[in-house]
Amino acid sequence: MGRKAKTSPKARASGRKKPDPEASVTDEADFMTRAWTMELEAVERYSTLADAMEEHNNREVAELFRKLSRIEQLHADQILEEHLSKRPPVLPPGGIRWDAGEGPETADPGELHYRMQPYHALQIALACEQRACQFFNKIARSATLPAVRKAAREMAAEEAEHVQLVEDWLKRTPVPERDWDNDPDPPVQFD
Repeated sequence: MGRKAKTSPKARASGRKKPDPEASVTDEADFMTRAWTMELEAVERYSTLADAMEEHNNREVAELFRKLSRIEQLHADQILEEHLSKRPPVLPPGGIRWDAGEGPETADPGELHYRMQPYHALQIALACEQRACQFFNKIARSATLPAVRKAAREMAAEEAEHVQLVEDWLKRTPVPERDWDNDPDPPVQFD
């Protein structure tokens, strides 16, 4: 257990292109709409990852992804309650467009491994929370409107708390053995 585990592909997600804040943020409501959308995209993706893990009978990781989805939903609900008059905003046709193709807090499904362990799922979550924190910090530094800078600083602080929570969670989670991805009876694909 003292050995360092091979990282899951998702753990390398922090190297994914970081989205730049949209220059077209028009006001605080527009900014909070983007923040709310980012949280909802994370909710949906964690649910999708949970479904994928259930398909591979990896129930422990599936439940962890479901828990992460619920946490992100709580954050989306908080944004809606505190900043968006309790009403979901009307999104532009096609939704919010992100420079990286997806919101900064959205996990990449290509990083899953059917034998991944909770430690790997938390590495995925950590990378997502770090990207979200960086995203909001960048907006806080570059926004021209004081209300947007203030809201971005608040969101960055919340995401920094989430980073710390996931880091603490990782400290309590067993590091997988070196050969965690070795399957003595691997799936067989038929043509």
